[in-house]
Amino acid sequence: MQAHDVTGAYRESIRTTVLLALWTLAWVATLALARFGPGHLWDSRQTVASWVAVAANLVVGIGWIVAFARFLRGQDELERKIIQDALAVALGAGWVAGFAYVVGDAAGLVAYDVDIAVLPVFMGVIYMFAVLVGKIRYR
Repeated sequence: MQAHDVTGAYRESIRTTVLLALWTLAWVATLALARFGPGHLWDSRQTVASWVAVAANLVVGIGWIVAFARFLRGQDELERKIIQDALAVALGAGWVAGFAYVVGDAAGLVAYDVDIAVLPVFMGVIYMFAVLVGKIRYR
């Protein structure tokens, strides 16, 4: 009975991981469509097509959030703690770095503009590093 419960939990963990990966790919695809569709797939003056692409990205993004929440619920306590700690570090680093840039820019200390896309990339790198540190730490 115990082995069946462990196997069932493992299968559920794999299922939620695969679903999260699929939702992630779908979200990235709709993001690329919304970003590169105007001008490449349709005329940039066709605002209806652009709005539809943005709306699709938002809907799929909500699906991704739900899939991530289910993924977290499917993890064991230690894995959930590692992910939660990594998310806290990434959010904090993004918040602090983002506002430091805004303040530095307002004070005239920033010599060049940074594209807003740098922030999620920065946060993603910090998150992956924090997960790695957490896995090593709780080994």
